Amino acid sequence: MLIVADADDGDRLDRFIARRVDDLSRSRISGLMRAGHVTGPGGTIVEPSHRVKPGERFEIAVPEPAPATPRGEAIALAILHEDDDVIVIDKPAGLVVHPGAGNPRGTLVNALIAHCGDSLSGIGGVRRPGIVHRLDKDTSGVMVAAKNDFAHRALAAQFADHGREGGLRRGYLALVWGVPPRKSGLIDLAIGRHPGERTRQAVAPKGRGREARTHYEVRQVFRDQAGEPIAALVRCVLETGRTHQVRVHLAAIGTPVMGDRTYGRGFQSKAHRLSTAGRDALANLGRQALHAAELGFAHPRDGRLLTFSAPQPTEMAELTVKLSKS
Repeated sequence: MLIVADADDGDRLDRFIARRVDDLSRSRISGLMRAGHVTGPGGTIVEPSHRVKPGERFEIAVPEPAPATPRGEAIALAILHEDDDVIVIDKPAGLVVHPGAGNPRGTLVNALIAHCGDSLSGIGGVRRPGIVHRLDKDTSGVMVAAKNDFAHRALAAQFADHGREGGLRRGYLALVWGVPPRKSGLIDLAIGRHPGERTRQAVAPKGRGREARTHYEVRQVFRDQAGEPIAALVRCVLETGRTHQVRVHLAAIGTPVMGDRTYGRGFQSKAHRLSTAGRDALANLGRQALHAAELGFAHPRDGRLLTFSAPQPTEMAELTVKLSKS
């Protein structure tokens, strides 16, 4: 790939190349330079800070992406959309997004590597998908992943901006114990790591933690056999995207997600107020009743707004039906 410096250029070479090659991130370009893949008037240039002079010619040789790490695995995916830049899927509950110490295989990343194959042009020089947001293992719903560096950077910027500009929108459906205090509202409570349990998040004291804002709307109220409110179906729209945000915020207003063993442990005894069918449906769910039902974003290549939705999975829909008949 040949690039000629404009007459008014005097910039760092890594920044200069990044402005002209959309499909390579600046960090990727720096890595290629240090590996000896960029040449100029004086030969190989390994310093990203090298200053460009007007009229100079540079060549960058981009090697084939390295084989995927981890390995691909043939895992069935519910694909909502796929093109050269992105893939959108409806993630089932129980599927971990990214390999880790306790989940070295059988993850969404393994599945995407196998499914996408050579259409993954590489993130950072490795043939792998770019994960820009995550859903908890036991949360189902719509997710998007990038298939190349360009899409990865563009999507990551949208998620980092939390939709203040552009079309990013994230909507969830949750079945909760109790009923929120108002038909609709905003939960504006900062979130930080729990002081005593590192795997949990918690509402942070004023002036600490990270800003977190969740808009909610009560869609349906369910009553127990005595006619008293016992649970609700709530739609949540994220204005920010913190770890466990919906679960922490709903628990903070006294309506934790049903089946949530981390943030709703104190409410599990309420199950005795459900009908037998309701209790059986909750036991069959076996996880938190939280589903990422909507995802909207601007396509990284052409900016068109894309919106995707996924219905409640069968076991959560069944719980909704049984609660309405209590």
